[in-house]
Amino acid sequence: MSILKLRPACKNYVWGGRRLIEEYNVEFGGNFLAEAWMLACHADGASTIVGGEYDGRTLTEYIESEGREVLGENCRRFREFPLLIKLIDAHDDLSIQVHPSNAYALEHEGQFGKTEMWYIIDAEPGATIYYGFDRTARLSILYSAVRGRG
Repeated sequence: MSILKLRPACKNYVWGGRRLIEEYNVEFGGNFLAEAWMLACHADGASTIVGGEYDGRTLTEYIESEGREVLGENCRRFREFPLLIKLIDAHDDLSIQVHPSNAYALEHEGQFGKTEMWYIIDAEPGATIYYGFDRTARLSILYSAVRGRG
């Protein structure tokens, strides 16, 4: 098995910026890029293989054609590829994120819920992350959402 070079699936949301394009050299044709899904087999966007025998295939297609054995012992036991690794450029405030349990998500969305881990590479002075929910955070986030890109 050889190493696969991947092109990320790109997501352009209203809060995205230009850093992924300009500083991380993510190829994207739009003006703003919010997320680059670097390692993804998600139905909403999968990484694409660049070069070699599998050039142009998505990572999902590669796994389906070559068999789950390519995932190794610990990963192939999962029904779906268990990781989504993305770079995010939050140039403006993100929307409120609510992640349901696996049971709810499977019943209503046909996919697993999300467990997240964030590793912040860089942040502007004064940047914040809210974890949990309380009245103060909610009012601040709603104000930011109303204010828009500014």
